Amino acid sequence: MAIFKVEAQLREDVGKGASRRLRHAGLVPVVLYGGERTPTNLSLKHNKVLRLVEDEAFFSSIIEFTADGGKKQKVVIKDVQRHPAKPVIMHMDFMRVNENREITMLIPLHFLGGETSPAGKASDVMIDYQMNEVEINCLPKYLPEYIEVDISDFNGGDMVNLSDLKIPEGVALTAFTHGDDEAHDGVVVSTSTVHLTEDATEEEAPAADEVEATEQAKDEPEAE
Repeated sequence: MAIFKVEAQLREDVGKGASRRLRHAGLVPVVLYGGERTPTNLSLKHNKVLRLVEDEAFFSSIIEFTADGGKKQKVVIKDVQRHPAKPVIMHMDFMRVNENREITMLIPLHFLGGETSPAGKASDVMIDYQMNEVEINCLPKYLPEYIEVDISDFNGGDMVNLSDLKIPEGVALTAFTHGDDEAHDGVVVSTSTVHLTEDATEEEAPAADEVEATEQAKDEPEAE
């Protein structure tokens, strides 16, 4: 797993006006919370943040976090607010983690072999990816960067449910922590058949009796 290191600066000025000033200065407002400690207001360099958020693993990894050169802390990212139209990170939330306490995270799914599978090669079959991430619960040491879903043998009519996923040791899907596993066993990926309709062909090609009537009309003399 990749190791990410984040160095933040403490900030005392808070509020909307303060956040705007930070962004104009090339910084991102950050809040660090959790661990039975009061939330801490910090800031990060925006250019560094942009590089970090481009890596998918950043969102599902334990991050080594320091503030003003202080003690290193282990954290996970819990929220990122982006500008709706510009490549700008508006705000971020990080949460401290305790090695002895479970955390809940969204983990990406990596699908393998879809294009080379029998379903992927078939012209009349479409593979429907219905989930691209799953919510898991685990101790920080068991946190996976991603979960692989092998569909290299996928055929038309096949599907993979949550219960079919190969979940790493020490990791649990939160969908199955509510008591009724069957009710929460959602579809992860499935296939559907693409039917080629003949409607368009039938509309373009006139029926035989229509062709005959047309030819007869051509042969009849025009009324004076």
